Amino acid sequence: MKRSSAGTAKTLEKLEKSVQAGNYYEAQQMYKSIYARYMAAQKYLEALDILQSGATIQLRHGQVTCGAELALLFVETLAKAKIPYEQETLDRIGAIFHEFPQVAVPRQFFDEDDLQKLSETILAAKAQYDGCTSFLKAAIKWSAEAGGPSKGAPELHDMLAQCICLQSPELDIVKASTHFVRGSQPKAFAFALLDFMDKCYPGEDDLAIARGILMYLAAGNLRDANCLMDELKEQSVSKQTQLPDTPLLEFIGYLLLTLERDALPLFRMLQQNYKSSIERDSSFTELVDEIAERFYGVRRRSGLHSILGGMFKMMESGGAT
Repeated sequence: MKRSSAGTAKTLEKLEKSVQAGNYYEAQQMYKSIYARYMAAQKYLEALDILQSGATIQLRHGQVTCGAELALLFVETLAKAKIPYEQETLDRIGAIFHEFPQVAVPRQFFDEDDLQKLSETILAAKAQYDGCTSFLKAAIKWSAEAGGPSKGAPELHDMLAQCICLQSPELDIVKASTHFVRGSQPKAFAFALLDFMDKCYPGEDDLAIARGILMYLAAGNLRDANCLMDELKEQSVSKQTQLPDTPLLEFIGYLLLTLERDALPLFRMLQQNYKSSIERDSSFTELVDEIAERFYGVRRRSGLHSILGGMFKMMESGGAT
């Protein structure tokens, strides 16, 4: 798709030198001006080249606001130009994503002397997080509407989950889980959950693990649910830590075994015996009902709507950041 003309290549070189000289604002206005001219002439491929180059060089120089603006314009142009879903375009989106600077977000209290540094770090992290998530949410929407999977490209969900885990000033493991489940990297999901266990309040660790596995299962993905559990066990040994030993995770272990076969009576028995554990989180009961429908054809009780759909809906409406 990328077909820069000789003239475009010279323009890109000139703009890149301007950024390297520290003229970030002037270069940004030039990127946008040239982009507008290309769009008016319906030269969409050249417009995309300008935007990708500009986003990349601005981000590489730490200019997150400028880079994120051009990155978002890149995705919006994909939609306007009706660029079809294809791997080359996903690779270009991924290349821009990987240029976003990684700002380490402190998760512990600082001494009073460090408060100014802490405030500056959080502000930088928030700017990076907001810009990156807006870009990726738009990219997911484009991929779903341009011929890709109906819920968006798995690799883009993986990127957004990574961004949430690493860059969010306040880690939301539920939002991250939503995207991991729609992604394709249960190993990375396991790593994120174990990292969350080191930071969360007592009693939140087994809930986060159970939620991830139940969400996979409610989506009908037994393979990745098992992979997640296996990875949690393997990585916990490598980290010399222990997974929580609770009735809830005992239920999860039995549930994974039960779903390997046609065993609705056993499923119902587990559902009843671990009722109090399942009810620790308001979403789990409905997730289990969704699993019964997926694997055993059990019709849902009237008046209930899929909590899985509810969790994912917030992303489609722009809320899952």
